[in-house]
Amino acid sequence: MQYDSHQKFSPTTIFLHWLVGLMIIGMLASGVYMVEENAYWVFSWHKAFGFIVLFLALARAAWRLKNGWPTSAGDYSALVHGVAKVIHWVLILSTLLMPISGLMTSVLGGHGLSVFGLEVFAQNFSVEDPEKTLPINYELSKLGGTVHHYLGYVLIGAVVLHVAGALKHHIMDKDGTLRRMVGKSI
Repeated sequence: MQYDSHQKFSPTTIFLHWLVGLMIIGMLASGVYMVEENAYWVFSWHKAFGFIVLFLALARAAWRLKNGWPTSAGDYSALVHGVAKVIHWVLILSTLLMPISGLMTSVLGGHGLSVFGLEVFAQNFSVEDPEKTLPINYELSKLGGTVHHYLGYVLIGAVVLHVAGALKHHIMDKDGTLRRMVGKSI
């Protein structure tokens, strides 16, 4: 298995970065769209892809822990390194906590979870009224919903800062950071 080096990132790092990144952007866009447009038909797709993102984000976090943090492609101050590290940690933790909080909201709210027709967690139907869904744990479901809602804004901000930082490295600093993330050597 190939690991990251200062000159080049491994295929695993590149694959997981772009797959999780693009899926998270899609999930954020679909989440905003659902709420803004009352497009609740999107929920089943949003939940299914969110469940997949959870496993991909777990794989990415495990890979980052095993592989270590990449070295900087340029020579920057401790402040710049610190800001970059914080943003990377926010991205990694948020990509884990967003699907977990979404799962809490849905499953503990009694709505269950189906992934493309495969029931992963059953809905909790009322015995008296089989058309009605009952929460399994209302308070934890509500907490999950609150975390999911506000963490979405944090994640949007972190993604914007991450992309802005990558463009700064590429356009202004010309240090090879973005080149490594597209599979090129520096």
